[in-house]
Amino acid sequence: MSDSVITAKQLWFTAPQQVEIRMQQLSAPAPGKMLVAVKCSALSAGTELLVYRGLLPDNMVLDATLPLMQHSAGYPLQYGYASVGVVVSIGEGVEAHWLGQRVFAFQPHASHFIAAPGEVIVVPDDVKTEAALFLANMETAVNLLQDGNPQLGEHAVVLGQGIVGVLLLQLLRQFPLASLSAVDAIVARRERAEVLGAYRVADPADAQALAALMQPLGERGADLVYEVSGVPDALNLAINLSGFTSRIVIGSWYGSKSAHIALGGAAHRNRLQFITSQVSTLAPALSGRWDKQRRFTLAWEMIRQLRPQQWIRERVALEAAPSLYQRLHQQQTGSSANDDVLQAIFVYDN
Repeated sequence: MSDSVITAKQLWFTAPQQVEIRMQQLSAPAPGKMLVAVKCSALSAGTELLVYRGLLPDNMVLDATLPLMQHSAGYPLQYGYASVGVVVSIGEGVEAHWLGQRVFAFQPHASHFIAAPGEVIVVPDDVKTEAALFLANMETAVNLLQDGNPQLGEHAVVLGQGIVGVLLLQLLRQFPLASLSAVDAIVARRERAEVLGAYRVADPADAQALAALMQPLGERGADLVYEVSGVPDALNLAINLSGFTSRIVIGSWYGSKSAHIALGGAAHRNRLQFITSQVSTLAPALSGRWDKQRRFTLAWEMIRQLRPQQWIRERVALEAAPSLYQRLHQQQTGSSANDDVLQAIFVYDN
């Protein structure tokens, strides 16, 4: 336990496409609390970019299941949900074994934070620090798999090959599917999907490539389509790839973005199943045998097997945040379509 005061660097979103670094003094941990020195934190190119662009609905909290996110999306605000650090100080009543422990936390980007033991997750000794950053996204990919329930011999398609799409594709490769295809607008991501075992890949704007992807599906279409591109219009492509009673799992969260979705015609007559998937909870059908802890345990095992740290493309200091967010924004809006910052992380000198 220490009485010293720590000056933490914190990332704040202050307006659409505006971020700044603020210094915040943190006192010694209060009873029942711990001070964590962050080693690295991962950026989310999904929800976090919605925060950056000002595209979150202003009538809902950021995340009702995370204590630090139970506030509205109005500026200024902090955001981020994947930090890994080391416990460097403990308050009265916290067991001594926590000192020096590596932990994962659903915390906004900052060099230090204070939390209770119940608000962090211990990183297993055999999981590398940067690999541990992927716990949230790996749990998301596992949840998508559980919600989609892929079956032996099915045809599956993944729309979007950002980091969640890549992890999902890797997990789906472990199933005895008849085919597994991927769609993305970025060339490097389509090439990666092929290397990872996608049966077919296609640019969503390339009608010929999409026709080739559809060819092995026949009139039945895809049995299972995952939409994880973050682009609402992709739902129309998902409908076009589907057939009678196909399952479309919507893993993207669009914030306040909207699009015209063609639900008439084939979409209606095919009795399509639209499944909205959200990792904060478990599907009721699973709750009898699964809980969050069991799913975290599985996510750690998948991290060991798939080594997602290989997908980190940028490691920068927090001070580089303004340029990095703008680069990610340009990548997603198409003004820098050949740039592939699959996963970026902040690293801290702690």
